[in-house]
Amino acid sequence: MQVYELTDFEWGIIAPLLPNKPRGVPRVDDRRVLNGIFWVLRTGAPWRALPKEFGPPTTCYNASCAGAKPRSGTASWLPSAKPATAMCR
Repeated sequence: MQVYELTDFEWGIIAPLLPNKPRGVPRVDDRRVLNGIFWVLRTGAPWRALPKEFGPPTTCYNASCAGAKPRSGTASWLPSAKPATAMCR
């Protein structure tokens, strides 16, 4: 296990917080996507350099920006949401 990968304990805490209602396209493995996001944040590499083990770079990129884009009903005013907007267009 690499430093940027979620441990089983960490995943046990995060997993219940993620949406689990299937809509439209079937969901990908959320743990794999999160590990991909952490890999990019830790290495500083561009999204296109994401290793194949984390899935398509666009999937990880879109997931990383999902919480940063202001939508109605979201807490976009939270300080923790602001730094992520710098990565997203």
